[in-house]
Amino acid sequence: MQTRMGTGPLLDARGRLLESGWATEEVRRYQRAAIRANGLRIKEWDYYCILTPDFGLALTVADNGYLGFLGTSWMDFRNKTALNDGAVIPFPFGRMRLPESADEGDIVQEHKDMTLAFRHERGGRRLIVDAPRFDGGKGLKGELLLDQPPMDRMVIATPFPKAPKAFYYNQKINCLAATGDVSIGDETFRFEPEMAFGVLDWGRGVWTYDNVWYWGSASGKSGGQSVGFNIGYGFGDTSAASENMLFVDGKAHKLDQVTFHMPGGAPDSAPWRFTSNDGRFEMRFEPIVNRHHTTDLGLFKTAQDQVFGLFSGEAILDDGTVLKIDSLPGFAEEVRNRW
Repeated sequence: MQTRMGTGPLLDARGRLLESGWATEEVRRYQRAAIRANGLRIKEWDYYCILTPDFGLALTVADNGYLGFLGTSWMDFRNKTALNDGAVIPFPFGRMRLPESADEGDIVQEHKDMTLAFRHERGGRRLIVDAPRFDGGKGLKGELLLDQPPMDRMVIATPFPKAPKAFYYNQKINCLAATGDVSIGDETFRFEPEMAFGVLDWGRGVWTYDNVWYWGSASGKSGGQSVGFNIGYGFGDTSAASENMLFVDGKAHKLDQVTFHMPGGAPDSAPWRFTSNDGRFEMRFEPIVNRHHTTDLGLFKTAQDQVFGLFSGEAILDDGTVLKIDSLPGFAEEVRNRW
C-alpha cells in the first residue's frame, strides 16, 4: 500500500509520527524541539551528489548527535578512481543548526580542514566547497549553482518497528542541473547544465542503533526529457510507503517495491540488476567505481559501498508509457551503520 500524506506537523506531543507515507513536496513540518528521544539518536544531514558522464562531486554536512561530519568526495569515471576527505566535529548535538526545512535555511560550516556552504537562491541552490587537505594537499575548491525550477520530489516519513519515538523524514530532490567549476590542484573541471545533474538527500530523524540501507539514484537527460529516479529500502516500517519514485520533466511517478540484486563478489565486480514487484522498474547497472568508506570508532561504525555507474533499462510511468533509459549516470549503494 502507498499512502499519500496530508499536511501538518510531523510529530505529535509525544514525539511520534502523526502520519507515515509519501508525498511530492514538503507537506510535514519537522521540528527538532518536538523530538522526545535521546539526543544520541537524532541524525540530521544534507548530502548533495552532482554527476557528469566523466566525473562527479559529493558534499556532506551531517550532525549525528555525538559526531558531526563534513565530507567531500571526487569521482573520476575516466580513471575509475574515487577520493574522500572529511572533517570531524565532536559532540555537536544540534549545534550545527541544520535547517528544519529543505526549502529554506542556509548551511555554513567552517572548519580548519574544510568549509562547506549550501545556500538558497531564487530558482536554485549554491554550493561552495573549500577543502585544502584534499588529495594530499592538492586541495579541492569550487562553486556550483543547482537550478531548481518548480518540480516534484520524493518525500517519505518512515517509522521504526518497536521504537515508537524513532522515525526518518527524508526528501530526495533529483534532476538539479548544475553550472560551475571545481578545481583540484591546478586542474579545473567545468560542470555544464546539459550534462551535469545533482540530487539532494535531505534527512532528519531519530534512528535505532543498528541499521542497513540500500539506495540508488540517477538524474540526467533521456530522449530530450529530464529523467531521474530514487529507489531504496532496508530500514524501518515501509508498509505505508516506499521511497521508490520516477521523475520525468519534473513530474513524479510513484513506484511500489524495488529489489536490488547485487553481484556476489565485490560491489563493483559485476553488473547489478533491479526489479520491481509490479514490473514497472527493470534496470541494469554497470559499475564504474566504488566509493568505499569505513569509519570504525568502536561503538560507532559505518561501512559504505557507494558504487557509481550507468543505468539502462525500462520504467513504466503512471499512465502506462514505457520510458527507455540508456546509460543514465547514477549510483547504487549499501550502507551499514552502528550509530
